[in-house]
Order: sequence, then structure tokens, then C-alpha cells
Amino acid sequence: MSTSEFVLAQTATLPAPDIEYGQLSPMLIVFGVAVAGVLVEAFLPRRGRYSSHLVLAIGGLTAAFVAVVLLAGTRDSVIGGAVAVDGPTLFLQGTILLISIPAILIIAERSVDSGVRAATAEVTAVRGAEPEGGTDAFTPQAYAVPGSVAEREATRNAPGHTEVFPLTLFAVGGMLLFPASNDLLTMFVALEVLSLPLYLLCGLARRRRLLSQEAAMKYFLLGAFSSAFFLFGVALLYGFAGTVGLPGIGDALARGAEDRTLALIGTALLSVGLLFKIGAVPFHSWIPDVYQGAPTPITAFMAAATKVAAVGAMLRIFYVALPDLRADWRPVMWGVAILTMVVGAVMAVTQTDVKRMLAYSSVAHAGFILTGLVAANRAGLSSTMFYLLAYGFSTLGAFAVLTLVRDSRGEATDLSRWAGLGRRSPLVGGVFALFLLAFAGIPLTSGFVSKFAVFRAAIEGGAVPLVLVGVVSSAIAAFFYVRVIVLMFFSEPQSDAPTIVVPSMFTAAAIAVGVVVTVVLGILPQGALELADQAAVFFR
Repeated sequence: MSTSEFVLAQTATLPAPDIEYGQLSPMLIVFGVAVAGVLVEAFLPRRGRYSSHLVLAIGGLTAAFVAVVLLAGTRDSVIGGAVAVDGPTLFLQGTILLISIPAILIIAERSVDSGVRAATAEVTAVRGAEPEGGTDAFTPQAYAVPGSVAEREATRNAPGHTEVFPLTLFAVGGMLLFPASNDLLTMFVALEVLSLPLYLLCGLARRRRLLSQEAAMKYFLLGAFSSAFFLFGVALLYGFAGTVGLPGIGDALARGAEDRTLALIGTALLSVGLLFKIGAVPFHSWIPDVYQGAPTPITAFMAAATKVAAVGAMLRIFYVALPDLRADWRPVMWGVAILTMVVGAVMAVTQTDVKRMLAYSSVAHAGFILTGLVAANRAGLSSTMFYLLAYGFSTLGAFAVLTLVRDSRGEATDLSRWAGLGRRSPLVGGVFALFLLAFAGIPLTSGFVSKFAVFRAAIEGGAVPLVLVGVVSSAIAAFFYVRVIVLMFFSEPQSDAPTIVVPSMFTAAAIAVGVVVTVVLGILPQGALELADQAAVFFR
């Protein structure tokens, strides 16, 4: 018998992996709709693609969320143990899908505001170019030079990039798999599936094209670098445990091996890749540049959904695979959480651009989320999941409001341009102020309940000094949030103040959802807290 025949014979005797398609249905639905979107992009006429993509995306995400609800209470692993379907998986997948639906609505915004069109026409007439107009965030031709004949021709044929829909859905599919991954190789595949579409989407901004392309390149290079750290960590943990399965690694550590050097180094390298994704210090340098350069709808999607997926993967690794290394990784995570909270809050105070301010705010909130992780108890797990739910909707709403403040050059993100905005448009100013108050952790908002929950869990876990640093960082952060509110309501508007765009029902619906979730989770949070607590049990 030849070697190849022997291998085939041995393979034929191996048991087939257990694949429960029903338990994988949320991910299968999203990936299936993403593939359908590719077919739409390939075969439908350009002018018929937009509505088809929108119906597919919203319908697919809604169907996937229904599938998550139907799987409630499931505790199992499938595909040979590579994917775990349990409480944290379903809670985080539901959160990602609920966030993705309004994110798709923001991405789909195609309304045109007459004031913006007129201002744009006036400026571009001087430059000898046709007005771009509208609030579409995406370039109609990514490779075309801004203002060129090729770009104007593409705009006339079909405004905007419709491939953003399948790309976004592929990213959502990767995000659904990331916190569900029960072995490190599956987790790495999920990391790449969610990251690669985001690299492309960051470079598709209609205006400030060079800044957008720079953001995409920076995100790609640093993301590839962090993925290499993650993969090297996978190799070292495999060398220690002889398996890439998270329960297997946990069992190998529980047996009490004398030499844990490989496990410690592997954990450190693995953490670098995950901390990069959530934007924790000192792996945060990409956050402000990428958030500022990317199209704002993509920034909103990344800031809200990517953080949920990455933190979910961290929770599974540290709670399932590495609980016996708690004495080693907790002090390091203490330091990372402290640096992240302090650096994020202090740097946000110095910003003069609204998008960069929200970016550093995101960094600070990554530190608050890590406080729940450091608690290393069930309360820490449940409070972290609740924090991700509340923060995701507030962030999405804040960036959606940002798309409404525009001038002839696009979005007016310079902070000085927001002077008097609350006087000119009390509704827009009031909604943005609500989201800022939620970020600051003011009572009767979801942000207050979130911070209270993670701080209480950290105190129960013996991390009182970390909580004290968190309270001080929250006070620093409150300063720059209140500063923006004062600027909007108590400053005189500029003579050339930006236009407040009247949004279509898509952006209006996304903002309304953010407002409702922020208020309801601040006033009546008990239902969501109990749901998170019931879900806070990992399958091993």
C-alpha cells in the first residue's frame, strides 16, 4: 500500500465532525447574504443594485437576529468543538446584529440637502469642478482622482459604492464568529474575515480621499502586524498544550505543569493582537487616525461593533483557556486598563476635532471595559457584556449625528464649527448632548449603569484601586464632554456656520434607536442586566 493510499484509508476511518447547522444559523445567514450581495454586485445593473443590497442586508441581519433568539438557552459546541454556542456567544452575537442594523441604515444614507448642495456648488464653481452634493459618504470610484472627469462620470452613472454592503456583511459575519470561536485557529480566521473588509471600507471616503486612503493603509499595516503577534501566540500556546482548543489549553494549565514559559509568552502575544482590536493603550495609536480618515458611517460601525466582537473573544480566551494563569495576567491587565483610561481621557481633552475626540473617548471606554475583564468573576463577565450593549448604541448614535453637520467641504468636524449648534438646531444639539452625557456616565443614561456595573464587579474581584482610577478618569472625561455641550448651547454661532442636514428616514431611524436604547437602559436597565447575568456562563 502506498503512502497516499494509507493516508486516505486512515482519513476514511475518522469520524465526521459534528455540524449542527441550526446552531450555526446566525453566521450562515449573514455569510449567505454577503455572498448574495456579491452576486448582486456582479450581475445586476448599476442603478438597480442599491435597493437590492439594502433589502438583502436588512433582511439578512434581521433573520440572523431571529435565529439568535431561537437559539436562546443553547449550550453546545459544534464543528468538532471549534465553535461554542453558549450564553456569551448568543448575547454578543445578538448585540452585534442589533448594532449592525442601524449601522447599515447610516451606510445607506443617500439624501441630498439643498443647502449643502448650494454651498458645494458655489465653491466648486470657482474650482472648475462639478458639485458632488449630497450626504453620501462613499466615493463612486475609489481609484479616481477627486474632482476628475472619471469621478464625475461615475457619479452620474450611479452615486456611491454599492459594494460597501457585501463588504460590511462579511465583516459582520467575522464578528459573529470571533466571540464564538472555541479554538485559536478558528478565532484567527474570524479575525481576518472581519478585518479585511474593514481595511477596504476605510479607504472609500467621498471627500478627504487622501486622508481616507492613508487611514486604510495605516489600519492595514498595523492590523497585519498585530495579527502576526496573535498567530505567534497561537503557535506558542499550541507548543505548550498540544492543542489549539481553548478548553484543552485550560485543562493543560489546570494539570499544573512546572514550566509555563511558553504559555505565558503565548498569552502575552495573543493579548497584543486582541488589545490592538479594542484600541487599548499602548496599542491605540491607529484609533484616532483611522476613525478620522474613514467614512463616518464606517467609523460608527467599527467603533461600536468591532469592540463588541474583540472584547467577546478576549473574554472567552481569559475565562475559558487561561483561568489558571489569572495570577499572571491580571496584574498586566490592571496596568493596561489604567493606562488606557487615563491616556484616553487626557488625550481627548486636547482634541480640536470631534471625530478625534470621539476616537480618544473610545480608547478611554476600552479601559473601562477592561475593568470588567480584570474582575475575573461572573459579575465581571455579565457587566462587561451589558457595557458593550449600551456603549455600542450610544457610539453609533453619536457618529450618526456627526454626519448631519456639514459644509461645502463635507462634514464639519472642527470643534470650533460646532459653536452655537444647539441654538440653531436644539433637537440635533440635544441628541448629541445626550450621547455625550452617556459617555460621561451621568445618571439616567445607559453609560452610568454600565460604569456602575463594571466598577461594582471589579470591587467584588478585589480591584478597588483600579476602580478609583476609573472614577478619576471618568471625571476627566466629563470635562471635555461638558465642554462640547457648553460650546453648542452657550456660544454664539459663527457667521459661516455649517448646515444641519435634514436626514432621511434611515439616519433618523438609526439616531432614534440610539436615543431610545440610551434612555431605556439608563432608566429601566434591570431586564438587560438580568439577561446578561443569565448568559454569563461559558460552555467548556
